[in-house]
Amino acid sequence: MLLATLAFLGGALTIVSPCILPVLPFVFARAGQPFVRSILPLLLGMAVTFAAVATLAAVGGGWAVRTNEYGRIGAMLLLALFGVLLLFPSLADALTRPLVAVGSRIAERQTGSGPGMIGTSFALGIATGFLWAPCAGPILGLLLTGAAIQGANFATSLLLLTYAAGAATSLALAILVGGRVFAAMKRSLGASEWIRRALGVAVLAGVAAIGLGMDTGVLTQLSLPRTVNVEQALLDRLKPTSAAGGAMMASGVMTSGAAMSGSNTMTNSNAMVGTTANKSAAAELPVEGDLPALDGAVKWFNSPALSPADLRGKVVLVDFWTYSCINCLRSLPYVQAWAEKYRDHGLVVIGVHAPEFAFEKNLDNVARAVRDLKITYPVAVDNNYAIWRAFDNNYWPAHYFVDASGKIRGHHFGEGDYPASEQIIQQLLAEAGVANVPQGTAKVQASGVEAAAADAEVQSPETYIGYGRAQNFQPAGAERPDQPQDYLTPKSLNLNEWGLDGSWQASEQQAVLLNAPGRITYRFHARDLHLVLGPTADGKPVRFRIKLDGAPPGTEHGVDADAQGNGTVNEHRLYQLIRQSGSARDRTFSIEFLDPGVQAYSFTFG
Repeated sequence: MLLATLAFLGGALTIVSPCILPVLPFVFARAGQPFVRSILPLLLGMAVTFAAVATLAAVGGGWAVRTNEYGRIGAMLLLALFGVLLLFPSLADALTRPLVAVGSRIAERQTGSGPGMIGTSFALGIATGFLWAPCAGPILGLLLTGAAIQGANFATSLLLLTYAAGAATSLALAILVGGRVFAAMKRSLGASEWIRRALGVAVLAGVAAIGLGMDTGVLTQLSLPRTVNVEQALLDRLKPTSAAGGAMMASGVMTSGAAMSGSNTMTNSNAMVGTTANKSAAAELPVEGDLPALDGAVKWFNSPALSPADLRGKVVLVDFWTYSCINCLRSLPYVQAWAEKYRDHGLVVIGVHAPEFAFEKNLDNVARAVRDLKITYPVAVDNNYAIWRAFDNNYWPAHYFVDASGKIRGHHFGEGDYPASEQIIQQLLAEAGVANVPQGTAKVQASGVEAAAADAEVQSPETYIGYGRAQNFQPAGAERPDQPQDYLTPKSLNLNEWGLDGSWQASEQQAVLLNAPGRITYRFHARDLHLVLGPTADGKPVRFRIKLDGAPPGTEHGVDADAQGNGTVNEHRLYQLIRQSGSARDRTFSIEFLDPGVQAYSFTFG
């Protein structure tokens, strides 16, 4: 019920988003017509199409995105025709005459009520759905994340339809109000024909704005009536824990732990949301549920497959992680230290590797990461999110503490608060009757990418390069899905804006450089800058050179670049490129790739 309410409110809020503006003129052109025969079919067409496109996007990836692009083109053509018919009534009459026989007139007169009105209105509703979808915010991102992990089912489609119903409700109210305004204008001015023509001009102007990408570009950058902050506040206040019956990742969380706007899905978090790890060791730990089955892992490293029965009598720490997640990497030294410190006293640590990017499903990549990170405890590879769903998990990293009887007694989401987490381990071991449980906190010396973040200085969010979750790309609206494109970054970038230079092809998860050289530029504010990269599709290394404010980084380079800024992408992983020694400030980072074929996924900061 909570998610359904959120979905409805999120849909209703989208009407005040600036990128909806080009869609409204042709919708208002239906104002004043019979509600049941004209307005209601339009709203139904919009809701059904919106839900269908969103469902396909959740389960179909890039193919669905391309389908929606074709739908937008068809919608623009339909609306352009509608605008022309509003401008020229005689043309409307000529076109509708032969279509009356099949009950589908393209344009009824404003006072008409013929057999084609319902079909015409429903078709316009379909067009609205295609054009409305890109203006969605974080709440739809939350629903799509759950759908992407849980898969297509009735609950998923019902929630998406509820979201569309919210949008249709707010639109219906706008049409009814608009209808009264237009009726008053007609009575006072006697200018219905001029109003009709003005609407035709507005419709064609809206089509032009959509065709130029203004609905998903310039208008979405405006600061007035943006709904993202309102939606994010609803999410933060209500904190739903699952979508469509399944679990989802934190939507739109900055790597510094602060909430950010947007509809990102499958992101990482070091925010301690819903933690119980801050309870003192003397406090009674509640029972949060039973340890679920650990079935569904496609591979286990460092151990045969384990089950709750195998673990009975042991205290268990389950750590959800993925190897390109900077937040996970920074928590790993503590998890490894606990595994070593308490191994002989009855603690079993299990790492559940749940992939974020497609390359993290590759078992060879995971095996190399386990080896390079010196992980010695059991790791279950959860490529199908079976264990993730069993825990109804929400975050990377996430730690679940299980007592010797198989009951979950605590959890912690994100980085930090390590002493409190270790106290829970000690308390559960003591409850299990273990004598001489080691006290104090484990000694951890983390370096490189595993070193703790300078959270107080981070003002830049995790930023995805693939079009599926890209934000703040410049020029706004210029990123072309699944098409070769020559890009040019604007000379001036605001904080957290970024751009591409050269010939790239953007896909849902990453962008691939087609011809060398090519560059990515980002205006950021943080101590550390990381970039998830991969070599060419056939595994060939790619050389790169980084600059900070137009100069080699010198002593401010990260572990994967030298003082001159040179480095090589030789495997799929997170690369630390900048680590500054002084206070963070707004700076411009650029990375130039000297060979083609590099795959760029996401920026993270620390």
